[in-house]
Amino acid sequence: MVLAAGEGRRLRPLTELRPKALCPVGNVPLLDLALDRVAGFGLRGPAEVAVNASYLGAQVVAHVGDRAQLSVEPDGPLGTSGGLGNLRDWIGGRGVLVGNADAYLAGGDLAALLTGWDGETVRLLGQPVRDTRQPGLFSGHRFAGFSLLPWHRVRALSTAPAELVHTVWRPAEAAGALEVVPFDGVFIDTGTPRDYLAANLHAAAGENLVAGTVTGRCVRSVVGAGAVVAGDVTDSVVWPGASVAAGERLDRVIRAGRQLTVAGR
Repeated sequence: MVLAAGEGRRLRPLTELRPKALCPVGNVPLLDLALDRVAGFGLRGPAEVAVNASYLGAQVVAHVGDRAQLSVEPDGPLGTSGGLGNLRDWIGGRGVLVGNADAYLAGGDLAALLTGWDGETVRLLGQPVRDTRQPGLFSGHRFAGFSLLPWHRVRALSTAPAELVHTVWRPAEAAGALEVVPFDGVFIDTGTPRDYLAANLHAAAGENLVAGTVTGRCVRSVVGAGAVVAGDVTDSVVWPGASVAAGERLDRVIRAGRQLTVAGR
């Protein structure tokens, strides 16, 4: 299941235009990056992959089409736990790989999350941190966007709005039934403009990723399809269809449309 129902409040005003799951990183919507990751495990199509939608849900539904089972939450996001409980009948006894659409992952061994799984324990993909006094850690690791849940945990979930950290992860940890699988690649939670920009710049790898038209100057930036850059853009993201006028100078920002500019510092 790919979680794509959230409002992305920290990413406003960008998410007033499109849901966070459809914000592009490296000119690819985050949701498509997540679907590509699960496809790497052989999971494809509505029999094996589900996507939930709520905030600006019509955009998500139209974008997914028939590529996955769609679970629409019309009265507002149900959270990571309620959204999964809403799909309990579709899951029907299977273990579930749950991924956040807004998790940017590159490199590393994501397959280790599945290798040797006993079907009973809860697994989390995690990155080790130096300061283990940080809140919200699991065995000295921060959650890196993907978890693996056994059916007996999913079966008990309701559709009430709630988060997996409270209904599954911490209870499993307390029972000694949670395993953290270290991830040694790059993980960026794209929830803030700063981190969203960082994910795009990592995808660009010090170069330009240009799908639009550039008649000005572009340095280490990402330019979406249909975008027009006539000004000077450095370490920035120009969304699909957006424009940068001649004489404008953008540095470490996200440009959407003609005038919306969000600082990524």
